[in-house]
Amino acid sequence: MRWLGSTYRTTVGKKLVMAVTGAILFAFVLLHMLGNLQVFLGREALNRYARLLRVEPALLWGARALLLAAVTVHIVAAVQLTLRNWAARPVGYRAQAYRATDYASRTMVWSGPIIAAFVVYHVLHLSVGSVHPDFVPGDVYHNVIAGFRVPYVSAFYVLTQVLLGVHLYHGLWSAFQSVGAGRAANGNFRRTFALAAALAIVVGNCSIPLAVLSGLIR
Repeated sequence: MRWLGSTYRTTVGKKLVMAVTGAILFAFVLLHMLGNLQVFLGREALNRYARLLRVEPALLWGARALLLAAVTVHIVAAVQLTLRNWAARPVGYRAQAYRATDYASRTMVWSGPIIAAFVVYHVLHLSVGSVHPDFVPGDVYHNVIAGFRVPYVSAFYVLTQVLLGVHLYHGLWSAFQSVGAGRAANGNFRRTFALAAALAIVVGNCSIPLAVLSGLIR
């Protein structure tokens, strides 16, 4: 435990923790998306999937506890790294010309909090139903359709999914380096994988509200 604590206090240790917790969160986002895409199979398929998640309450709450722990540790490590970076450069550059970083990496500090706020809204919208216009407990298909028929709600979902994609792109790319797989020879593979995974998440998640608005599913 002492070794873990001393390792975490280092910058490398914090980045490693972010890579591990980020991998857990990415796996959840991917599985969550695949489950939600069953909306295209119809009401019974999506509602059956939702009921399946509640068959084993211990398993469900265990997964929720793991996700909550991963989110908390991920955010804490991110904040600590950001503050450490700011402390290392207390006086800003007179002029900045970014060469080693891209747009995704420079916006991580902003996309993270926005995504966190979206998660809270998403839970209140489609899980709790307190901000839903016509929430019906147990009828997930109805809640999805009715919720995304509101244009500004769908627009908010699409916007946050784009931000999530940007966040995932940089997070997945940098995670390889954090775990020691950042050799120059792997650079093209890392970027290709990160880009493909981020695009898959964005396209998959955005397809649902866009399909509802267009009337493809109703």
